[in-house]
Amino acid sequence: MIKLRLRRCGKKQRAIYRIVAIDARSRREGRDLGKVGFYDPIKKKTYLNVPAILFFLEKGAQPTKTVHDILKRMMYN
Repeated sequence: MIKLRLRRCGKKQRAIYRIVAIDARSRREGRDLGKVGFYDPIKKKTYLNVPAILFFLEKGAQPTKTVHDILKRMMYN
């Protein structure tokens, strides 16, 4: 099963997250199938590659709760 989930990047105390499509059995920093966006909680910035997200969702990918909340928030802004 493919999941859309966050991958942590950045320095200590200054984390940013990439939103990636990854096999559900992989660890957080494992090999991803594709990068579909990023989320910076400190600067409150989000970038989403919508065609790539839709591609993975059509293939049956399931977003995690956090990624689902980010996607939902971006749809209503």
